[in-house]
Amino acid sequence: MNEVLVVGAGPTGLLLASELVLAGADVVLVDKAAERPGQSKALSLQPRSVEILHSRGLLGSVLDRAPRLPAGHFAGLPVPLDYTALDTRFPYQLGIPQRRIEQLLEDHLCAQGVVVRRGLELTDLRQDSNGVEAGFADGTTIRAGWIVGCDGARSSVRTLAGIDFPGRDGRFSAVVADVVISGIEPGWSLPSLVPRDGAVMTMVPLEDGMHRVLFTGPEQQGLPKDQPVTHGEVAAALRAWYGEDVVLRELRYGSRFTDAARQADRYRAGRVFVAGDAAHIHSPTGGQGMNLGLQDAFNLGWKLGSVVRGEAGDDLLDSYHDERHPAGTAVLANTRAQGVLMVPDEDVACLRETFIDLLGVPEANRRLAGTISGIGLAYAGGEHPLVGRRMPDLPLPDGTTVAERLRAGRHVLLEGGELPAARILVRPDGYVRWATDDPGSEVPEIPGVSDLWVTVASPKR
Repeated sequence: MNEVLVVGAGPTGLLLASELVLAGADVVLVDKAAERPGQSKALSLQPRSVEILHSRGLLGSVLDRAPRLPAGHFAGLPVPLDYTALDTRFPYQLGIPQRRIEQLLEDHLCAQGVVVRRGLELTDLRQDSNGVEAGFADGTTIRAGWIVGCDGARSSVRTLAGIDFPGRDGRFSAVVADVVISGIEPGWSLPSLVPRDGAVMTMVPLEDGMHRVLFTGPEQQGLPKDQPVTHGEVAAALRAWYGEDVVLRELRYGSRFTDAARQADRYRAGRVFVAGDAAHIHSPTGGQGMNLGLQDAFNLGWKLGSVVRGEAGDDLLDSYHDERHPAGTAVLANTRAQGVLMVPDEDVACLRETFIDLLGVPEANRRLAGTISGIGLAYAGGEHPLVGRRMPDLPLPDGTTVAERLRAGRHVLLEGGELPAARILVRPDGYVRWATDDPGSEVPEIPGVSDLWVTVASPKR
């Protein structure tokens, strides 16, 4: 019997499978698609996601090739969120299309000895006290100790496990399209999503001479989500926004999306978990979707690995829901708020002006920058105020950093010197699990902390 079955080979599933292998688990990763999609839903990595890849040694040449944007946005308002003040080595977004992230993660997973099994569509799921049994459309059956659904908004794992997905349907319809154009050459920048004549449009460059265009207007409302996006529809929207000089040479990809917002009522059902879009969907406003899924995977991977290794009990797995469900709820809330600010309405226009003023207040700007970037996330704490907080990537006397010490996927103990506490135990995902102000205090017995954790001398400033 396999130890863990991961369903869905998008960014969330790929990172989770890699984390499980790092933790010593036997993993099977399946996907219903016969091959990886050629289109990219997401186009950038927020700073916290950049930290995640760095802590596993996966950035490599990506940093050199990707454009950097030291800011984020809230509802596309004209005052950017300043990322330069964030407490991180990576105070910027990286312009990396999702398909390149998937290629990077899949190559890394292959190097770890796991190959994605494609063309397997989940149709049946049963669980008992010892494991789960997954049945697929082609007759394949896989038995595993645990299963994680990373299979998107229409998750078969979530449905078959009986996990509810409450929320609301979309209130507006929009188009996303990959196009070849002439007449303008916009650079990679923050989107401007302030309505004009009842419409909103933004455009960013992609690779191979293409551009990603996102727009919505009166003509898009009420259309079925599966109605094809036509060349004429995109061309008309481009001319209306940018003028007659813009020529749509080619429409390579187009689809519709809404601002629907839903979240699984529980991220765990016995031996079944959901993560990524299988656990939450929301408007893409703010560029948080893929990044939220990567953080789900980073949180669950070490915990499930600890249980599989026999180092932690079942209750550690409950903390995945306890920590990540509130994080998902917060993202749904801020994306819904951003959606309201984009409504073409006179009263909302007044609200937008108020928000623009607020974003000019440094403390308000910093707060939202921490939220959208993921750097400001903290989990519910413990006896010490540092517990649950993200540990910055401090330099260490031996020439390494905290992130490099975490690369093995084990807990790291920091002690002494100029630390904010006498001793700090950092989880494999970079958050503080235990801390004390007493330098003589021993680390308590904590589930999931094996004898492989490392003690490092105090960091230098």
